[in-house]
Amino acid sequence: MRPSLLDPLFAPAGSLPGIGPKNARLFDRLPGKPDGARVVDVLFHLPYATLDRRARPKIRDAAPDTIVTIEARVTAHHEPPNARSRAPFKVLVEDETGDVELVFFLANHDWVRSRLPIGATRWISGKLELWDGRRQIVHPDRVLNAEELARLPAVEPVYGLTEGLLQRTVARAVEGALKRSPRLPEWIGAETLRLLKLPGFAEALAAMHRPAAPADIDPAGPAATRLAYDELLANQLALLLVRARMRGIAGRAHVAEGALGKRLEAELPFSLTRAQRKAVDEIRADLAAEKRMIRLLQGDVGSGKTVVALIAMAEVVEAGRQAAMMAPTEVLARQHYERMAPLAEKAGLRMALMTGRDKASERRATLEGLAARKIDIAVGTHALLQEGVAFADLGLAVVDEQHRFGVRQRLALASKGETVDLLVMTATPIPRSLVLAYFGDMDVSALREKPPGRQPIDTRVLPIERIGEVAAGLTRAISSGARAYWICPLVEESETLDVAAAEERAAQLRALFGHAVGLVHGKMSGPDKDAAMARFEAGQTKILVATTVVEVGVDVPEATIMIVEHAERFGLAQLHQLRGRVGRGTGRSSCLLLYKGPLGDTARARLETLRETEDGFRIAEEDLRLRGEGDVLGARQAGAPGFRFARLEVHGGLVARAREEAQAALRRSERLTGEENRGLRLLLYLFERDEAAKLIEAG
Repeated sequence: MRPSLLDPLFAPAGSLPGIGPKNARLFDRLPGKPDGARVVDVLFHLPYATLDRRARPKIRDAAPDTIVTIEARVTAHHEPPNARSRAPFKVLVEDETGDVELVFFLANHDWVRSRLPIGATRWISGKLELWDGRRQIVHPDRVLNAEELARLPAVEPVYGLTEGLLQRTVARAVEGALKRSPRLPEWIGAETLRLLKLPGFAEALAAMHRPAAPADIDPAGPAATRLAYDELLANQLALLLVRARMRGIAGRAHVAEGALGKRLEAELPFSLTRAQRKAVDEIRADLAAEKRMIRLLQGDVGSGKTVVALIAMAEVVEAGRQAAMMAPTEVLARQHYERMAPLAEKAGLRMALMTGRDKASERRATLEGLAARKIDIAVGTHALLQEGVAFADLGLAVVDEQHRFGVRQRLALASKGETVDLLVMTATPIPRSLVLAYFGDMDVSALREKPPGRQPIDTRVLPIERIGEVAAGLTRAISSGARAYWICPLVEESETLDVAAAEERAAQLRALFGHAVGLVHGKMSGPDKDAAMARFEAGQTKILVATTVVEVGVDVPEATIMIVEHAERFGLAQLHQLRGRVGRGTGRSSCLLLYKGPLGDTARARLETLRETEDGFRIAEEDLRLRGEGDVLGARQAGAPGFRFARLEVHGGLVARAREEAQAALRRSERLTGEENRGLRLLLYLFERDEAAKLIEAG
């Protein structure tokens, strides 16, 4: 039960004064509010910029291309010839040093006349520009009399909006939310407050929403740092509580001699790398212990995580239990199954695939096989989480591309059996601060080597104007038997437009290469997507035009060329994942990154980094520096639990301290009982770490 003290913050946003049902619906459309915006969402909707109206110069001294607030007398109206004219309504204002023309396009003429009557003195605020040598302000932000000016904040916050939502509506809602906020006890330790020089929680929110200077909303400033630390502390408490809960349920030791694992290794066409061997040993030690395993296996593109997972699953099967592997997409689940099934069969392991597309008869057979222990390993999508899926004795849950699943889904798969060990995997190498922030509830194994035989990839960066040369080179390569991916650009964050770009490029390439060109994108049905991939894998098509749907997990060893159009629009980790689709076989591989100039500093740094290195861990650190944690983990695209306030490229150094403070609190009281921990209990609910909050209430 959420404490009643927080009830005012979790009331609907529409209950705030002056909002009303119409504006409430506009607030509901702000990002991440699927169930409707609440007062806390308004309070946590921080400004991203400010309008600094402190500059109040004379007209002569006002600097062009800056926001100014000037006092001037209205001297003339230059009205359009008639009400239907598209010409602007111009108003001349002046002071003793000069004049400025105010320009209103498609304005309400009566409003302009009444707001700016000739002879009146007004304060005008807006961006001053020079046009044909004359000073002008187009559509001033504010036209005020002296009384109204006195009420205008000198530094005004600027908020992200949805269509139809106005800055002044958000500002009014925020004021209402600040007034409605209850007094909350302090939850941060005195030592941390002193060391980091942090203001109180309410103080920090007020400073962000009512800035006295632009620096007040700086992400590295005291107010933003306070809110980031609160969020990180809530996150670490939640991770530690979930971990304690999972650790608290006694584990079962999986006693096996490793015979099945050895049989699998003998069937591999290569030897395990030192990193794979170390990861297998760490997992075996966890599985053999009485406590539950919660381990993250992170490795670069093509570092061989799937093999490590298969050996782990074999270990559990040898100990007499079952294993399951969950992947975020059907393409990936099917691919894992197809890669592992032949090895598993040779080792005597019985494996089944389960997806949302299974026929009723197939599904029934799989469910019966799992319940009767006739299936050792199930590979599937979210379909594995469905209510009817029951294992005879699930011992190990493997979650692939873990950042696409929340804590709840990890626990849901683990709850399909008693004392289930958990291994989660990611192909996105993750910087240290992110590992702690997102996966603090896990032990970590990292695969930093690539299996022997992996080819280096020749990466080149070319202007898009040379696309004709690229197509000519591709003609030669295809005629000699090569296969290529052609990745189309991200278009305005719209999947529909992405698809249109891909379809257009596929049509152009078909004019050159005929039926050798295939197409795959996210709007295709599952069977169509699988069929397009299968034709490319079989070599029936030689060029696969695609959106980023091929980013993770697709494995065609014969593909040796990766072409990425408008590479400047992609994130660094995303480009690294795309490049990792080639270099998987014995042939020499190349990656061509086509960009449209001129490049910004960030885009240039990204492309340079890719040209210089294939080390995913180094690339991940650089990506965090350039873009922030949401994009590094794919959270922006995949809906992973990103942070609202904490930006780990800025606040990463606070994670370890938040973890220490959370550990100390749970050492004092593992269920955060007592008055001294009241603030921390409120913190968990305030930041909606409800799963963890329920654990302390349920014990």
